[in-house]
Amino acid sequence: MSGSSKEHIIKSYDDELIRLTGELVRMGELAVSQLEAAIDVVDRRDERAAQHVVHNDDAIDQLEQEISHDVVRLLALRAPIAGDLRNVFAALRIAADIERIGDYAANVAKRSIPLSMAAPLTPTGGLAYLAKLAAEEVREVLRAYRDRDAERAYKVWQDDVELDEAYTGYFRELLTYMMEDPRVITPCTHLLFMAKNIERIGDHATNIAENVWFQVKGEPLTGQRDKRDLTSSPEPVKLGNRPE
Repeated sequence: MSGSSKEHIIKSYDDELIRLTGELVRMGELAVSQLEAAIDVVDRRDERAAQHVVHNDDAIDQLEQEISHDVVRLLALRAPIAGDLRNVFAALRIAADIERIGDYAANVAKRSIPLSMAAPLTPTGGLAYLAKLAAEEVREVLRAYRDRDAERAYKVWQDDVELDEAYTGYFRELLTYMMEDPRVITPCTHLLFMAKNIERIGDHATNIAENVWFQVKGEPLTGQRDKRDLTSSPEPVKLGNRPE
């Protein structure tokens, strides 16, 4: 094979990888927008808008299918090795994580529909804070992926503890409300599931961070991540007085 032919193949592969990266970042931004829209319909108690958010999840699913198809085509036509192969497989795994983020955002919107039929609850404000943290995590890890920035990805991986702590605090707040007023058990249960969905979005952001690290460094991200979701802890949850 001539030198010019090799250069053409390399340039063609690089162009396809750039396009694939752009598609993934666009897919990730769409998933974050879905989460923000879901929280907005919780605040507005808008059933029609919530249904619209749920239906929009199809667009993210379609993008994942297109990216998977592009990855298979890249594998078949370019036969990448070593670092190039890591790039391709990272894209495939990251697409799957983003698709799950979109699913969790849609679940939040679904839960907002029965929630809107109950009397307004003060604790819904805590849900917006969780979503803000999760959205920041996802956007930051998308930047790390776009820029091939392993250190930024590592920071996202470490900083997920903030979302875990916020989720644990919110979980305890909701338990307090339910114990003090049984009439709010049903709507608070919806909020618990919604909060867990958002916490899981953070977990998928850390998955993406791990893939970015491996893509750039060529080795797994090792070490014990500080996990502060204490809602599954065997220790009893001590409940205080409900804040006024």
